[in-house]
Order: sequence, then structure tokens, then C-alpha cells
Amino acid sequence: MSFLSRILLTPLSWIYGLVVNIRNFLFDNDIIKSKRFDVPVISIGNLVMGGTGKTPHIEYLTELLKSQQYEVAILSRGYGRRTSGFVLADYRSNATDVGDESAQIKRKFGEEVIVAVDEKRVHGITKLLSGIFKPNVILLDDAFQHRYVTPTVNILLTDYHNLFSDDKLLPLGTLREPAEGKRRADIVIMTKCPPTLQPIDYNILTKYLDLFPYQKLFFSTLRYEKLKPLFPDVATDEDITEHVKKSEILALSGIADSTTMIEQLSYMTQKVHALSFSDHHYYTSSDLLKIQRLFWSLPSGRRFIITTEKDASRLIDNADLNEILKPYIYVLPVRIEILRNKQAEFNQTILDYVRKNPGNSSIY
Repeated sequence: MSFLSRILLTPLSWIYGLVVNIRNFLFDNDIIKSKRFDVPVISIGNLVMGGTGKTPHIEYLTELLKSQQYEVAILSRGYGRRTSGFVLADYRSNATDVGDESAQIKRKFGEEVIVAVDEKRVHGITKLLSGIFKPNVILLDDAFQHRYVTPTVNILLTDYHNLFSDDKLLPLGTLREPAEGKRRADIVIMTKCPPTLQPIDYNILTKYLDLFPYQKLFFSTLRYEKLKPLFPDVATDEDITEHVKKSEILALSGIADSTTMIEQLSYMTQKVHALSFSDHHYYTSSDLLKIQRLFWSLPSGRRFIITTEKDASRLIDNADLNEILKPYIYVLPVRIEILRNKQAEFNQTILDYVRKNPGNSSIY
């Protein structure tokens, strides 16, 4: 950012910060009311604009809670959808109905998990609890700033490559609220960490975040899994792992930060050609034509389009996607791993919060 831009944006950042601080003051002093529900509510969010890995962490928590026989519901705003109000996802739901992330989660877990969207989280939770499913745990996606709901546990994510302690308020930086907002978190997770971090690195990073004694800090990294065809019925091959090493790859992404994806593909092959769009980008017919032209312009030989799970949810039902491209499109699944041998501790921390909630006292 240029010096002139900083001068022009600094006053706007101050004004934005003042508005956010007033809002937080009203919630902190109970002038604006926040509702607590008789069911465990786990909020997962961040302080910044952009991706910190919320969806993989929600999927991790979903798998953990399902393994303990909980009926899990995931509620988000449904960013990028073309509907409004409360929508309950089903097997027919796509990105335009419920947003790309919700569509991705519903497609992955199917009937095992309730997925819903609503701009008003209080209304959304009320609808979920009054329906026929009656979840006994609710995960709130991207809800750290949505203070109309008081969560049972508040999880704050911060990207290793863009720590909130290094950032500035919008529009000067990417912070949605001042870094002091971290005090509301019960658990902080530093995401996208290199798996090679050493003990001294953990100590330095812990001191740098300067958390409060009541807060627990964990570190997570992204683990990429085997490539999967987006359209298995027409795929060139079910497993292309070996083929990728000698193939031309078009890395297609419409996410906040595709750096880790590109790095992972670069480990597989040196022939990676990146095509990136903005986060939650809905692929238009002209976009898909551009993708098709770029794909066929790659050097001759084997070639594939590799994309993210979130992008896959926007491509799979896109009527403008040319049939000729479908056999070549593969998805790079990702999951998280808790580092420092802290997975068992993290899991137990989450389960303790859930089990101590009065709404679940009859389960145990």
C-alpha cells in the first residue's frame, strides 16, 4: 500500500473503529441484548476479512461431535446465495440456494448433519430448535462478530500468515474489529501453520499473540488428501496421483487465499498454471469459457483442472460448464490436523464445553 493510500484510508479506519467499538460497548454492557440458548452453541470465526480455514475446522468439529452421537446442526449466513431468510439445505441444495460453503458441507455429510442458513442467527437457531430435527449441538459459522447470540464456546481462528496482532482495521487493513476483540474467545487456533514448527517457534508465537490466562491456544495445519474426480461418472481416471507428476495442471480457485493450495500442487508437479478469482466467486459463462480456452492452451500431453472443495460446490451444478471439461476436473480435499500432539486435548476441551451445557445434561 502506498504512502498516499495510507494517508487517505487512515481516517476511514478510525471512523470504522469508532463505530465497531461503540457496538461492542453496547453488547458488553447489555444495552443491546444477546440471547443464550438451552443447547450448546459453538461459534467459529475470526477477526479479519478473508479465509482463515473456517470450513475445514467446522468439518473437523462436525466429525468429532458425530463420533460422540450428537445431532449436529451447522448454521451460517450463506454468503453468496441468491435466497434470503431461513433455508434448510437438502440433497438438492446448491451454492445459489445456501452458499458455497454450506453446499459443500451438506454434500460431504449428507443426511448425517443438519445444514441451514439465515442472515439472522437468533431466528435461525430458533427455527432449528422448533423443527423436527432438534439438534443438540449447533455450530455457528463465521459468527465471532455476530453478538446477538451468546455462544457456549467462542473459537477464534487466526492465520499463521496473517495474524490479527499484525493487522490494521478496515479499510487500512483486514481487521473487522480491533485486535482487543480477542478477549471474547475461549479458544484461539492459529491455522495453516507449517507442520515443521519447532518448540521455540510455538513459544515465540504464543507470546506474540499475548492471550489471556483463561484462553486456550492450539495450532493447526492443513492436510491435503487424495485427489477426487468432481464428476466420477465421466472421469478420465479415479486416481490420478501418479499421472499428475507428468501432467500440466490448471489450478482453479475462487477462495480468499489460494497460496497453500498452489504450494501443495507444486509439490506434486512443477507444471502448475494458476487461475484465481475472488472469494465466493460465482462462475459465469464467460468465466467458464476463459477457463476452457486456458485449459486447452496448455502444452500438449496429459492435463487436468484441479480445484478446491469450495469451488467444486459452485461448479458441480453450473449449467454453463461444458461437458467436454468434466472428465478433467478434480478436487483437492483438505482437512485439519491439530499440532504439538494436542489433538486429544483439543477434542476433550470441546466435548467438555458441550457436555457441561444444561441442554445436554440428559445425554450423560
